[in-house]
Amino acid sequence: MAPDASLKAWLALSLTRGLGGESARRLLKEFGSPEAVFAASAGSLKSIVKPDTAAEIGKGIADDALAPVLAWLEENNNCIVTLADSDYPQSLLNIPDPPLLLYVKGRLDLLNYPALAVVGSRNATPQGIANAEAFAKSLSDAGLCIISGMAHGIDAAAHRGALRCQGNNCGSSIGVVGTGLDKVYPAANLDLAHALASQGALVSEFPLGTPPLAANFPRRNRIISGMSVGCLVVEASLQSGSLITARLALEQGRDVFAIPGSIHAPQSKGCHALLKQGAKLVETAQDILEELGGLPATPAGSQATQQCADSTLLEQIGFDPVDLDTLGARCGLTVSQLSAMLLTLELEGRISALPGGQYQRIH
Repeated sequence: MAPDASLKAWLALSLTRGLGGESARRLLKEFGSPEAVFAASAGSLKSIVKPDTAAEIGKGIADDALAPVLAWLEENNNCIVTLADSDYPQSLLNIPDPPLLLYVKGRLDLLNYPALAVVGSRNATPQGIANAEAFAKSLSDAGLCIISGMAHGIDAAAHRGALRCQGNNCGSSIGVVGTGLDKVYPAANLDLAHALASQGALVSEFPLGTPPLAANFPRRNRIISGMSVGCLVVEASLQSGSLITARLALEQGRDVFAIPGSIHAPQSKGCHALLKQGAKLVETAQDILEELGGLPATPAGSQATQQCADSTLLEQIGFDPVDLDTLGARCGLTVSQLSAMLLTLELEGRISALPGGQYQRIH
């Protein structure tokens, strides 16, 4: 993306020391554009922002401070969208504090796809991981873009599930991060970050070089919920950051969904609290699609393919108890793939999960 004078002015405004988002939006409302803000007199600036901030605006931003960003923009699939751009996520314009601009690595078209946030615990259970992958895969098959925060646990599982979708109707996935896009956090998700950059997108409002500061992650949550039509919480403790995302979603007028779990599991307490507060209980991806209404249904081809795969798996299970390792050897599938398919069959009432990690066909 070749930067122009307008983009440089937007960048300079976003990098001005001491200038917060609310003050920047007031300046834009008053003067009309970043270029006009920088051309304004000190007196007129001081009528809107503090004197120290007005002085910082008057100094401008040196070219060498912009150089790393401009170099980053020369790389493939890197771009920046501002509040004035048509590619800016239109849903974010309806939240109280939309970011001035977004750094994007990957598919720009995804920013305005119908999207669902899928979030949950970093310390997820194996069942929670399987649920997140299966739900995300089915929802992506249906044409929804899956948005999450690329954290360990549920976030990463949701991204993986969405990226497994194949075909023209896939919604794919966006990772909204709390660092600059030149950093990957957590580092263990480096491969996932590369997959999102090539098949989906990575998004951040934070300047390049921003480290993983604790205060940034709650801020990025408003973007996760704001870009989505709803938020699904898969697993969450009562102290989980996922509940922040769910609260923001409610404040932004989005639907909130939660998957119930065991009354004894700490990772279910947050979901149960949300359900008591009015979140919608869901057991299948179809429950979410029906609640949202007006969104694309599961593509016939994808649905037929999945039904064929499930039927084959049922034949391999047979009517005697069987474990994952044995099934994997029979079918040539990974544990992750099997877990997602077994979850679908279990939710449909076609198999039963037995103690010891075994499964049995019911009918």
